[in-house]
Amino acid sequence: MATRKEILENTVNRCRERDIIVPTIKEMMNPETVPEGIKEDLKNVGLWDLNSRNLFRITWKNEAKPKGGNYGGVNYIEIPSEITGVKARIIGLVGKWFPTGAHKVGAAFGCLAPRLVNGLFDPTTQKAVWPSTGNYCRGGAYVSNLLNCESIAILPEEMSKERFDWLKGVAGETIATPGCESNVKEIFDKCWELREKRGDDIMIFNQFEEFGNTVWHYHLTGRAIEEVANKEMKPGSKVAGVVLTTGSAGTIACGDYVKEVFPGAKLAAGEALQCPTLLRDGFGGHRIEGIGDKHVPWIHNVRNTDMIIAADDDDCMNVLRLFNEEAGHEYLKDNGVDQELIKQLHLLGISSIGNMICAIKFAKWYELTEDDIVFTVFTDSMELYGSRIKELEAIHGKYTKDDAIKDYHKHLLGIKTDNMLEPDYYEKLRIHNLKYYTWIEQQGRDMEELNRQWYDHEAYWKEIHQGIDELDEQIVAFNEMTGLLSKYK
Repeated sequence: MATRKEILENTVNRCRERDIIVPTIKEMMNPETVPEGIKEDLKNVGLWDLNSRNLFRITWKNEAKPKGGNYGGVNYIEIPSEITGVKARIIGLVGKWFPTGAHKVGAAFGCLAPRLVNGLFDPTTQKAVWPSTGNYCRGGAYVSNLLNCESIAILPEEMSKERFDWLKGVAGETIATPGCESNVKEIFDKCWELREKRGDDIMIFNQFEEFGNTVWHYHLTGRAIEEVANKEMKPGSKVAGVVLTTGSAGTIACGDYVKEVFPGAKLAAGEALQCPTLLRDGFGGHRIEGIGDKHVPWIHNVRNTDMIIAADDDDCMNVLRLFNEEAGHEYLKDNGVDQELIKQLHLLGISSIGNMICAIKFAKWYELTEDDIVFTVFTDSMELYGSRIKELEAIHGKYTKDDAIKDYHKHLLGIKTDNMLEPDYYEKLRIHNLKYYTWIEQQGRDMEELNRQWYDHEAYWKEIHQGIDELDEQIVAFNEMTGLLSKYK
């Protein structure tokens, strides 16, 4: 096994040969600070191109265009009360304008970059393994490709056809595990199998336990929400909360940041009613692609979670058709929804609709008013779910006005405040303790650390969230070793 110094030399040489420059976290937060020469390079690069300059597009602030875009403000849209049926303002950050069309590419970078620039991962000899229920393994395969290292993507076999088709041209290897979105243990089992077979030839970046996932979202997504809130707040307005389906529990870490900068804001964790892990300890399968279940991720700061909300995937799938069929668009228009907003509904994929539904339930539960703003994230768009629309049509037939009437009034305006929980201390402890079965018994994590997450709560998570200044210093030093930034100065 090569020494850390030798691995770093290998990595520097690889990046120098392939003209790979690594962006800092601060450049992702504030892309206006990206060197002008790199901005010029990006004018000729498509958003999804396998070009290393697209590392500088891992930000919420990309210009909303498929090729040649530069930077602007945070991408977001507000869903009006004509759709939500509530007075509160529901605003979602838009993930469509990240490379790969999903924000998970940021979490993947947050997990890989620290090991890459510190000589802990050798892109010349090791393969990066990305266990996922969909978008994270896509993001991991993409970032690996940009950094010129081999990748292995792992995801359930029942995920959308678009995901598998896209991975064929990006990942070195794709492994489909048994089951659907909620079959996460099967993914973990495959990781153990790979460890036994391939040893040091691979490195596994498990989003459910990698704190790089948490740190990226705490700083990048949290600050993006803060920026939008400061822009949108009016006299008397307040941030009522952040509502997100948990998935890997990476994105929900942004709520930890938001609660710090907007005291009084609540953090709600959503999940699928058909697999209510936080609510009822986990069973079943569901169709909300993008949120894994049947376990509590190691990186979930459970003690900072104020509410649990279960979204019925029947609501999600019916709203999916309402938002993406012509008859649905016509009926929404008839009910006062602005035509320009209707044109943007494709920005919400299935898990995005799940996030929106949870935000609606949150607003109804707390009887929020026009002065309240609820934030969520629209993780990906319909670009990845066209096949699901065709499948629904094959099962239920052509979408009609009668379908639109039913879906609008039953599955949208008719959403109820059922299957929700404001957990007290012991309910939160119950949820936290579910980590034991997955992470201590099955995955070999440390019991002392599990207890620290709960009993030394503030110090533990504060320590996790720190360190981006140090990482940026390491990235700057790495880029200086390659010497590639000198041509832009």
